[in-house]
Amino acid sequence: MKDYRKAKKRINVSIGESVKIIREFQELSQNELAEITGIPQSTISAIENDRVQLGVERAKVLARALQCHPAVLVFPGWDIDQESAA
Repeated sequence: MKDYRKAKKRINVSIGESVKIIREFQELSQNELAEITGIPQSTISAIENDRVQLGVERAKVLARALQCHPAVLVFPGWDIDQESAA
């Protein structure tokens, strides 16, 4: 562990991009996710394209469907080391 170096962050991911990445990782289409969550496909598209804010309640519903913690969707670029240094 002496030679361990933390990987550097290379890209910033928006909330919408995080939703899309996790949805695709789960091999779900927007239509399938819409059926599971009850959120219209057009709204899921708008969230993924950052045209509509995710919001807490939608984050909970999507996180449940995508089998992840809501914070993964809401705070995709959060860095605990950077935040605790502030």
